[in-house]
Amino acid sequence: IIFMIALWPVIRSFWYSMFELQLNHPTKNAVHLKYQLDVERYVDTQFYINSSFKTLAKSVEESKANEVTAIKAQLDTLHNNLMKLDGFSSRYETVKDLLDSFKPVNDEKLRYFSISKKTAQQYLNTIAEVTEQLQKLSEKSDDPAKETASIMEDLRVSILKPNFVGFDNYLYYLDELKIRNGELGRLGKALINTFSFTFISVFLELILGLGIALLINKSFKGRGLVRAAILVPWAIPTVVSAMMWQFLYDGQTGIVSAFFAKLGLVKNPGILLTTKGGAFFSIVFADVWKTTPYMALLLLAGLQTISAELYEAGQVDGATKIQQFFKITLPLLKPTILVALLFRTLDAFRIFDLVYVLTGGGPANSTETISVYAYKTMFAQMDFGRGSTLSIVVF
Repeated sequence: IIFMIALWPVIRSFWYSMFELQLNHPTKNAVHLKYQLDVERYVDTQFYINSSFKTLAKSVEESKANEVTAIKAQLDTLHNNLMKLDGFSSRYETVKDLLDSFKPVNDEKLRYFSISKKTAQQYLNTIAEVTEQLQKLSEKSDDPAKETASIMEDLRVSILKPNFVGFDNYLYYLDELKIRNGELGRLGKALINTFSFTFISVFLELILGLGIALLINKSFKGRGLVRAAILVPWAIPTVVSAMMWQFLYDGQTGIVSAFFAKLGLVKNPGILLTTKGGAFFSIVFADVWKTTPYMALLLLAGLQTISAELYEAGQVDGATKIQQFFKITLPLLKPTILVALLFRTLDAFRIFDLVYVLTGGGPANSTETISVYAYKTMFAQMDFGRGSTLSIVVF
């Protein structure tokens, strides 16, 4: 169960990180360990090639008619060689029947046909030669020749090359850790932002959370209401709180930004989300506001396990409140603090939603964490190979 839940996704991510996997690229949107021919694309292109060459033969001068015939003969030879491959002719006819019936080829085993590297190179060389010859024919603005040459691109991309790159993606990001022209690479900045945010926010949350826990651990009238009120920020979904803080930080209408400006903490209300330092402070402040109650809740649970008799014995021995805190509370609370720090550190290190909604990683990637970087790479750029590599770095 541990393997399936915890390790299997990591292993899959590591496997994908070994490939140049781009979902928005027609020839790299799946894992390919061998050269393959997209039979659906190839069959679909054949109809347009035949009709296009007929139109081209009628449009050219008689002196170039033989040249057009010779170019078409190269494609016919290529097609015949493919049809001689074991199992290709039956695959070709099956796919052709589906397309003639206006049905999609949903079965990948039917759509993709494995070929040798030698066959793939011969195929690509032939397409390159035919394309070059057609481009020469179209030098005099011969539209049919240009149209036929453009169809060759569909034939070229029907060959799917192996996209296994090994550790190239890791080397790519290793290069982003270097300093060039006095500036650190994008991954280096993302790691610094992540570690800085994690250290500062968790430290502040521990100090404030411990103070709140000590306060609400005392017996006083309305303690239950105070405890419930303190937990409200933690109970609010992160995306909602991020949107709320975005309005509060707004340079024109934000209450918090205006309040900070009046106190002299910032020069003007507009810098909180528009400058590097201001944006970083904004996400730390918002995160501390939201997750300090969680830290306080964990520490409160630890405080309630400490026997009151220990404090009574301390008072009898003449220990002050400060001495009781350092000699009784803190040592006995240490296991709870370690657990709280572990939970919050892991949570803070993979911070995503607060940063993504509040600043989007900006301005100029100054608040971009490694999780935000991985998200942008994987889902915005659809580069699953490098995105998976970043997920392994996070792991």
